[in-house]
Amino acid sequence: MHFTIIGIDDNRHQEFPSRIREILASHAIYSGGKRHHDIVREWLPANHQWIDITASLHEVFRQYEQHRDIVVFASGDPLFYGFANTIRKRLPDARVRLFPAFNSLQTLAHRLLLPYHDMHVVSLTGRPWHEFDRALIEGREKIGILTDRQHTPDTIASRMIDYGYDNYEMHVGEELGNEETETVRTLPIGEATTTAFRSPNCLILQRTKIKPRPFGIPESEFELLDGRVNMITKMPVRLLTLSRLDLHQRHTFWDIGFCTGSVSIEAKLQFPHLHVVAFEQRPEGADLIRTNAARFGTPGITALVGDFTRLDLADLPAPDAVFIGGHGGKMDEIIRRVNEHLLPGGIIVFNSVSAESRKLFARGIERHGLTLADSHRLTVDNHNPIEIMKAQKQ
Repeated sequence: MHFTIIGIDDNRHQEFPSRIREILASHAIYSGGKRHHDIVREWLPANHQWIDITASLHEVFRQYEQHRDIVVFASGDPLFYGFANTIRKRLPDARVRLFPAFNSLQTLAHRLLLPYHDMHVVSLTGRPWHEFDRALIEGREKIGILTDRQHTPDTIASRMIDYGYDNYEMHVGEELGNEETETVRTLPIGEATTTAFRSPNCLILQRTKIKPRPFGIPESEFELLDGRVNMITKMPVRLLTLSRLDLHQRHTFWDIGFCTGSVSIEAKLQFPHLHVVAFEQRPEGADLIRTNAARFGTPGITALVGDFTRLDLADLPAPDAVFIGGHGGKMDEIIRRVNEHLLPGGIIVFNSVSAESRKLFARGIERHGLTLADSHRLTVDNHNPIEIMKAQKQ
């Protein structure tokens, strides 16, 4: 199969160079979104066949397979989070010829006369919030964002305000390339939460000041469970625990028994690439972790309330790092369930406060085929010593 992929913008009066005009006049099968069809229809032969690119890509590619030579229209640069990548992934043997245009974020930067060589790009088009949350926590100076009907500029701004990221201004480009309706505007994040924007659009966030990103949050700054300071992992213990989990090269972290959420929040703050799933049996935990996550600017933590040994874990991403912050007398069952999902080479860390809990953890990991890698004893102020135990799955 042979694909010719042509990038266009929203200009309703496209001016194609002679080479592309020859291609358009000599083919019969064309494809793209409905908006693309409206824009290029006047350039296509009267008897042309058009294949709509819809959410059901299986049906789209089924139709493609009935033809040998197809011209596809895409927005901007088809290799920039674009449809050319989809074609190459699904039909790796197909021949592809490409005629790109500026992508929408480049066009917006051009309108603003904004240098974009240092811009960090995130696509929220049909994607979850994870990479956007990561860029916020990392404090990127410029963030270019591709949007969709769910991830609109106002919903993006609302998420930023919820987690304390008002330290950006938002540049929004609407219907870029359309000579009649194109709009570019710059507004504060707070104002963007109540503003309606036309689609299609994209935006660039430009940092106005640096948001502090603490390394080691004092326990006194967290919202506590009934004000009980002993129900939180102390900062030195928390930091040593995270170091033992080796999180810089892990992907998914489970925090079992999160209570205030301090370990999950510290992990997300220091390792924003992580997918963090936190579990807590107490119902009060849901409000606590929500409050503390907003306070310390850590969106994207998945919090589940209920007995870990009974929760449905099937749809969760498999962890390669696990912290057991509380076991409620069910240590063996917790280790068994964790081990069922833990990836090979994955790590479990447990902070023991007594000889009995040390024995329970040691017996549990031995019974379920894990290896005790090492342990460290730490004493903070006048508190009892804490044994930080690390086990690994072969």
